[in-house]
Amino acid sequence: MNNSIYLFPKPENEPVKGYAPGSAERKEIRKALDELYNTVTEIPVIIGGKEVRTKEMGEIVMPTENKHVLARYHKVGEKEVKAAIAAAMKAHEEWADTPWIDRASVMLKIATLIAGKYRYLINAATMLGQGKTTMQAEIDSACELVDFLRYNAFYASQIYSDQPCSPDGQLNYVNYRAMEGFVLAITPFNFTSIASNLCLSPALMGNVCLWKPSTTSLLSNYILMKIYKEAGLPDGVINFLPGSGSLIGKVAFADENLAGVHFTGSTGTFNNFWKAIGNNIANYRTYPKIVGETGGKDFIFVHKSADVNQVATAIVRGAFEFQGQKCSAASRAYLPKSLWPKVEKAVGKMLKEIKMGDVRDFSAFVNAVIDEASFDNCMRYIDHAKKSKDAEIVFGGKGDKKKGWFVEPTVILAKKPDYKSMCEEIFGPIITIYVYDDKDYEKTLRLCDQTSPYALTGAIFATDRKALRQGAEVLKYAAGNIYYNDKPTGAVVGQQPFGGARASGTNDKAGSYLNLIRWTSPQAVKETFDPASDYKYPFISSAE
Repeated sequence: MNNSIYLFPKPENEPVKGYAPGSAERKEIRKALDELYNTVTEIPVIIGGKEVRTKEMGEIVMPTENKHVLARYHKVGEKEVKAAIAAAMKAHEEWADTPWIDRASVMLKIATLIAGKYRYLINAATMLGQGKTTMQAEIDSACELVDFLRYNAFYASQIYSDQPCSPDGQLNYVNYRAMEGFVLAITPFNFTSIASNLCLSPALMGNVCLWKPSTTSLLSNYILMKIYKEAGLPDGVINFLPGSGSLIGKVAFADENLAGVHFTGSTGTFNNFWKAIGNNIANYRTYPKIVGETGGKDFIFVHKSADVNQVATAIVRGAFEFQGQKCSAASRAYLPKSLWPKVEKAVGKMLKEIKMGDVRDFSAFVNAVIDEASFDNCMRYIDHAKKSKDAEIVFGGKGDKKKGWFVEPTVILAKKPDYKSMCEEIFGPIITIYVYDDKDYEKTLRLCDQTSPYALTGAIFATDRKALRQGAEVLKYAAGNIYYNDKPTGAVVGQQPFGGARASGTNDKAGSYLNLIRWTSPQAVKETFDPASDYKYPFISSAE
């Protein structure tokens, strides 16, 4: 029996490979891309470690080549969801009782496999299936995913070692139990690392999961499931359920063993989960924990003292990397009149140089949006701006879905601060800019705070320290992650724990101990070595 008490050291972040021409990693990613592109992968349901094939099938195509089928997948029905719950609950007792250092070892084995053996395969799947450039895939499906696993082991050791004091005659301690039931993990298309973390962070703390992956990220997510098995994750700890979210949710939310929901996705969907859980609250064995990271209308706010080229770079990178399909992507900006002409010129110069193309073309900075629904949504906002008297298209504004779902990087200039695209989440390569009078800095800061229901990320650009401090104070509740003189994207595990409040989620900060602690059910234990043997206290006496 291993009775050692181990504190994991704080890890270093996984180094990002450059994929420069002639490099070994460039050759390896090319090989992996060719392998996946030329294979149609069959993706089963996985319940209790067993592959299940149903009669109902779906197809996955490339965003940048929307006639090319990458995979075909089996869809779950109600029977499979119920079977997955049974498999999870069967695995629950043994996994919850597994020493935590053994659970952490499995996670670190997964990290090792992804950092090495499967790095290029998981990156290639993320590129082809989710429309990411090589660099965007590298920082997501390799580096961030590995960072989550290594840092979570470190944070778990901190949590388990956080114990109460014990005065003489007592022993006090806390058992950080797994929750009494299963966690439903509902994961997004845009980050393979987030999809993994939404399952594995509860699993590290002894929980079992039903995993409903996004359909458009099924290829990379299925590869993850195979890696988990190779690393020694026991059957039934995570059950992989491709298919209808509404069907899976209906069955899971009605089950008495639902103990938690781990979600990244739209605010509307998350709100519906709260309602469904509320409607079933009397049926559960325990109150389910609900952890969610939802929408954003992330801002760049510029003071007149800001550096023009830094602002322009933040706009282009913050709004258009991965086609703006990050919940942290810059989608609105406030610029002073004195700087706007220079910033406009600088942004225009960059956009002239940017190439849009296939993920296998390493000279492309922008690829396609994830699917046709996303393309159509983006074009609706662009068309509205073209027709509106309150807005104009400054750059971009074109789309083409004949080969792939390509939307040009688009800059809209809003003449009113409450124009439609200044307020609503779009999730595409579109940023809207509002130009304010320099003298109205504080007034416009307050406008920024009040314009959107979201509070995920934001950036303030200023070299004037007083202005920066003023902006930070006014916008302190407008963003869970705020950046000074940097774009509002690119949070790094262990450096910028990620999450927002208001309509952006429960702000449980993925990439920190704050998220992991939600997946425990602490039990305080007190042992008394000399228990009282008489009910009387000293004050109970008639004597004076």
